[in-house]
Amino acid sequence: MDGVNQPLLIKKGAEAYLFLAEWHGKKVVLKRRLPKRYRVPTLDEQIRTYRTIHEAQLMHEAKKAGVPTPTIYFVDMRDSTIIMEFIEGKQLKQLLGEISAENRQHLCRKVGELIGKLHKYGIVHGDLTTSNMIQARDGKIFFVDFGLGEKTRELEAKGVDLHLMKRALQSTHFKFAEECFKSVIEGYSRVLDGETVKNVLDKIGEIERRGRYIAERRNEM
Repeated sequence: MDGVNQPLLIKKGAEAYLFLAEWHGKKVVLKRRLPKRYRVPTLDEQIRTYRTIHEAQLMHEAKKAGVPTPTIYFVDMRDSTIIMEFIEGKQLKQLLGEISAENRQHLCRKVGELIGKLHKYGIVHGDLTTSNMIQARDGKIFFVDFGLGEKTRELEAKGVDLHLMKRALQSTHFKFAEECFKSVIEGYSRVLDGETVKNVLDKIGEIERRGRYIAERRNEM
């Protein structure tokens, strides 16, 4: 790819690989969707191209909603690659265990506000984990990896989004998951009206009940 120097693989995902590189003098992240051998080649190319364009568009839309995302410098449709800004900072996954309870709650309220802005604008992230949130050196929180995101105003999608956030906190930050999720909802409630928040919380409860029911049925088999 023109202008890209010394790409270093930093993450292997199921759908894409992330590389740290230099591009025209800028430190960047390359997100490249790799071909899947089990798919028909022409269909595979269509899927990768669509998802690459769709993710870039969602990141742009998120910015319009007031949610910081890395600046996109270039979208290479031929290689299904997004070249984007490298955010200097720490993942919230690392950060939450290092800071005081007061700072943790403040950070999680801010995260909740950003999720609220996405949902109010009709965007669902699709993979809300603390690995996909980075606090930059100036304190700004960036959301990354919109590969599973979509434009929708459906209550179910919002509920699933926040349920994933809750599950991520429980699995990665179990010692303070409850207080963190409570703070997330406090922040979320600052952006959206009371009725919407209640409906989303009810939906999360419904999703959890469905999950328990499925688990119980499996155990009975």
